[in-house]
Amino acid sequence: MGLDKILAISGKPGLYQLKAQTRSGFVAESLIDGKKISVGLRNNVSLLSEIAIYTLTEEVPLREVFNKISEKEEGGKTSVSHKEGKDKLEEYFFSVLPDYDEDRVYPSDIKKVVQWYNLLHENGITDFAEEKEEEVKEEDAAAE
Repeated sequence: MGLDKILAISGKPGLYQLKAQTRSGFVAESLIDGKKISVGLRNNVSLLSEIAIYTLTEEVPLREVFNKISEKEEGGKTSVSHKEGKDKLEEYFFSVLPDYDEDRVYPSDIKKVVQWYNLLHENGITDFAEEKEEEVKEEDAAAE
């Protein structure tokens, strides 16, 4: 399962897996406790595959940041907790993504990234490679 089925829902802790669509929204399952919730169309929902982190030169997709964390931690959980202090979190994030934009990436964002990475890791979601990459290449080759 890739990041295109994992959701962050504003106002709700943790991450959710998209389970089914309904007429009025969709059903999502919490990665924290496995409870299913109904999410209406009015909720502010973000797909993890669509989130990016600002750097000084570009926006880096969250999946690439997760890959860099995974490389740094050799496939394990992060060496810092999301509950650490601001300075320790910023120092850790700087070691993962040295050119992140400190003016636009807040400590609360770094906390979320660390917490989300660990939550995904606990749920066995450790392959952050882009799933549709091969399909896009095949379509480009067919168009030529």
